[in-house]
Amino acid sequence: MSASPALKPGAPTAPGLRAAANAKRAAAQERASWLLVSPLVLVLGLFLVLPIATIVVVSFWDYNEYNFFPAFITDNYEYLLTSKVTLDTYLKTFKFVVLVWIFCTVIGFTIAYFLAFHVRSLPIQIALFLICTVPFWTSNIIRMISWIPFLGRNGIANSALIGAGVIDEPLEWLLFSDFAVVLAFVHLYALFMVVPIFNTMMRIDKSLIEAARDAGATGFQILTNVIIPLTKPGIMIGSIFVVTLVMGDFITVRFMSGGQSASVGRVISNEIALLQYPAAAASAVVLLVTVLIMIGIMMRFVDIRKEL
Repeated sequence: MSASPALKPGAPTAPGLRAAANAKRAAAQERASWLLVSPLVLVLGLFLVLPIATIVVVSFWDYNEYNFFPAFITDNYEYLLTSKVTLDTYLKTFKFVVLVWIFCTVIGFTIAYFLAFHVRSLPIQIALFLICTVPFWTSNIIRMISWIPFLGRNGIANSALIGAGVIDEPLEWLLFSDFAVVLAFVHLYALFMVVPIFNTMMRIDKSLIEAARDAGATGFQILTNVIIPLTKPGIMIGSIFVVTLVMGDFITVRFMSGGQSASVGRVISNEIALLQYPAAAASAVVLLVTVLIMIGIMMRFVDIRKEL
């Protein structure tokens, strides 16, 4: 029997070779992962991070009636955060956000509940869902302006109410008021609440509802103890859409209030129109931070990552 050859000093053993090969393979996989992610990182950096960084930088610049120029001042933020106008504007915007969120949640939940649990046929579900999207086939501005002849002093609504004998003279608050602003917002953004809630409801196991019904639960108890808790992720996703859209909107407030109401987005728009870009950038940064805080608070109530 021949003796096995002796290993040279420092020569790697079989386990050592396997470990080195595994480490090399892991390094190669990590490099491949970075290569796969790099296009997304490049796109986000170029179209998201860079514009936001530019806005933050410009927010510290100085300006006059004709121009703005590089500097490092905090006057824009000091005026913004200490002005009573800013507080009143944010309170007005928050009022719009809360009212629109309530109406969109009720409407979105009702429509999604009907489609998910009362319409049994999948083709009919799809057809009714597509009908909900029909208004989105046109421009937001067209859909918003279409309310003006309906709500006007001599519009369809006032004419119908006067003809029915409900009122004796036209209602002035139907148009160019906070009511008109909220109505237009709900019309524009209700679908953003319908879609995520409907998507979440379609994932609910129907056997859970049957089990609750067999256990003697009423329809209201099933709704509050089964359906609503399981629909929370969809409600939160829709809430994020509605809140961010209303907070940043300016054109709806301008047209539907007739210039009588203000919002944060409209203030930024006015500052840009007056070439006050540093002040507008500071307002945009404060708005961004405010929206992020609101989203962070909403995400504390439910983990929407499970839904995504």
